Amino acid sequence: MYLGDTALEIVNALKLEDGEGLEESVKLREFLRRSFARLSDRIPLRELDVSDRLDDETLALSYLYLRDEYGAGELLGVPRRSRWARPL
Repeated sequence: MYLGDTALEIVNALKLEDGEGLEESVKLREFLRRSFARLSDRIPLRELDVSDRLDDETLALSYLYLRDEYGAGELLGVPRRSRWARPL
């Protein structure tokens, strides 16, 4: 179980615990690309875009929702969104 006040904090915790030994220096979008590549058998390709148009918090929240929706994790509760995150 990963805890965090925001989606970005939760995804950063996932990133640090990743089995490939990713370091903190790995950018969010790079981690998501690698993670989506591993989940491509569960999540449809149309869902796997890591858009530069989304801010990091919105992208992290979308990632957590996708993992939950396609059975690659479970989202318990909804992380608080930072005040600058745009609605989906």
